[in-house]
Amino acid sequence: MHLGRPARGLVGGDTTRPPMPGCELPVGTCPDMCPAAERAQREKERRLHRFEVAPGCLGDRPRADPQRAVKEYSRPAAGKARPPPNQLRPPPVLLATVRYLAGEVAERADASPAEVASFVADRLRAVRLDLALQGAGDAEAAVVLEAALAVLLAVVARLGPDAARGAADPGLLQAQVQEGFGSLRRCYARGAGPHPRQAAFQGLFLLYNLGSVEALHEVLQLPAALRFCPALRTALAVDSAFREGNAARLFRLLRTLPYLQSCAVQCHVGRARRGALARLARALSTPKGQTLPLGFMIHLLALDGPEEARELCQAHGLPLDGQERVVFLRGRYTEEGLPPAGTCKVLVGSKLRGRTLEEVVMAEEEDEGVDRPTSPA
Repeated sequence: MHLGRPARGLVGGDTTRPPMPGCELPVGTCPDMCPAAERAQREKERRLHRFEVAPGCLGDRPRADPQRAVKEYSRPAAGKARPPPNQLRPPPVLLATVRYLAGEVAERADASPAEVASFVADRLRAVRLDLALQGAGDAEAAVVLEAALAVLLAVVARLGPDAARGAADPGLLQAQVQEGFGSLRRCYARGAGPHPRQAAFQGLFLLYNLGSVEALHEVLQLPAALRFCPALRTALAVDSAFREGNAARLFRLLRTLPYLQSCAVQCHVGRARRGALARLARALSTPKGQTLPLGFMIHLLALDGPEEARELCQAHGLPLDGQERVVFLRGRYTEEGLPPAGTCKVLVGSKLRGRTLEEVVMAEEEDEGVDRPTSPA
């Protein structure tokens, strides 16, 4: 996935504007994931998503299930009055909504990854908007924004390499991720903490924007104590290896990343593999051809197996010698279109290791990395 230009020239930009100074914001009072008035309206207009319909009511008159319906995003119109408190969900309800999306929607086996990503991205955008329209404290807002961003990164990563993604627009999803980073990083910048997961999420920001000079500059402006946290130091090391084109070091680091960090960096894996393959072709290609074991490439590029290695070689015009070796012939290497994304089971899918996405998102597993800033030695 190619990095788009973020809003207002800032990496991680967001179209949601902070309130004007001195503007008194309400506190949300809606106790449900979707306000009752919206549920009734969308039910009447037959605009319920199938994920929100009460069991047994999928016929001509689908009914909303209050335990499944989630407030959809509605763009704020110029001159339109702010929603009343009873239409805004307070931070605890927003966090419960994100938990529901992670545990009950993102893991659905009866829906395509594209359908899940489209639904989740829209509802998480509504979560961010509800948060922006009320007077929530920075610490509790950060917890909601962190969880929302983690879910979004995961569902986007699960889209995989398929071109036919249906309802999911990759460009729109990318913009949603950048907006999520923008909202969260502004929350951090206001300084009211503590934010125990800040180092991890600043690292996720850099990994998602791997190779971006602007993103690296913003991370390097962070306090030294934060930059020396393990999660951020690892992200900086990955960025450095990516810039240098050091495939061996890059993929060695990528193998060690936790699940969320692997989701964030997945969109750059195809490009990194193509760059490594191009360098191998320049170094090894001869008029008669020089062979290399596929096993070496599988290990070097953290591929999912021989079949993916063969497909990668064939996509770049490199012939095979039998089933186990690739031949580097001068003039045969080609690059057409976007680099193959691959399935990334080794680099991403395997990292959950039996945990649920809800556990990872809600920081209920120790090894997902909660870093507390310490002074550099």
